[in-house]
Amino acid sequence: MDAAKVDWSMGSRAARLGDWDLAAQVGRRVAGPGPSIDAVGRARMREDLAELVPHSEDLIGAFTSLSIDGFRSRAWVMSRGEWIRQNLGGLQRLIEPLAERMTARRPQRAELSRKALGVQTGALLGYVSRRVLGQYDVFLPPDDEGLLYFVGPNVADAEQRFALPPRDFRMWIALHEVTHRVQFGACSWLKTELQGLVDAYLDTISLDPRELAAQLRRAAEEARSGADWRGMGAIFLLLSPAQRELFLRMQALMSLLEGHASFVMNEVARGRVADLDRMRRALSARRRATGLEKGFQKAIGFEQKVKQYDAGERFVRAAVTAVGMQGFNRVWSAPEALPTLDEIRAPDRWLARVAGS
Repeated sequence: MDAAKVDWSMGSRAARLGDWDLAAQVGRRVAGPGPSIDAVGRARMREDLAELVPHSEDLIGAFTSLSIDGFRSRAWVMSRGEWIRQNLGGLQRLIEPLAERMTARRPQRAELSRKALGVQTGALLGYVSRRVLGQYDVFLPPDDEGLLYFVGPNVADAEQRFALPPRDFRMWIALHEVTHRVQFGACSWLKTELQGLVDAYLDTISLDPRELAAQLRRAAEEARSGADWRGMGAIFLLLSPAQRELFLRMQALMSLLEGHASFVMNEVARGRVADLDRMRRALSARRRATGLEKGFQKAIGFEQKVKQYDAGERFVRAAVTAVGMQGFNRVWSAPEALPTLDEIRAPDRWLARVAGS
């Protein structure tokens, strides 16, 4: 499957911000190749997902009453290294506004700083590349719209480790990723809303060392006073008031998107995927970490993402049970209809405000 080539030329300010070639090298070392798959196994996985992804799109459309225009959903079965490369390209596109501010302030960014950012980013993506099964990249260029990533070694590892029937497992994870594609394909303003939140957050990042120092002092004082972290972990204390508001809005949106995808994948899979409960237990066990890895997951926000699946799925299930799928689909009508984080936790509040109890 061909994908957009990542432009890491020096013409991009984001390219001058970090050493992305070094990031890719570090990422591949941290990731490792993963379990080997023979040529027949790779071909079968590609054939399965090439068939299951568009089939999932039809099933999801019928179940949710959401329809999309444009390219059909299609799968790219990739290596861990390819996944890292694609996400590095997406990261550069996202941070371009911040990179413009930083390079304008410091036109000749130190090579040591570029390499440090490259190492840090590569190590983080290398670790995540060992965990991710599939991904819908919201910010792909228009020509690649509908492309879904599946990390072949990780899919094979989960199937082998938990003795899962390959085609059923591939159907199940395809349903999750295709649901994300349907969300954004059916809701024309959703990508703009997410991009706006990201851009607004980047705009709040201070480049003034004095402001950064004041922010650190405030975080230390709040930590000593036992401040309420809203269940977000210590990283929440490092954010400014404006950043916290944006962070909570992004958390609410991601909980909705992940929870809706989990709800749809599990409901559509009933009667179509064998031993669904065992697959859910296997996926839960795969996400579980212990010891140092658990601490690392918490530090990078991986643990929070797992919570998003659970809280979001409970919200969607409660809303659909109360007002049906058509009533729930009001959530896609306008940005004002999106649930807040408090409403994710208490669906009745969203129902009273948006869907009508």
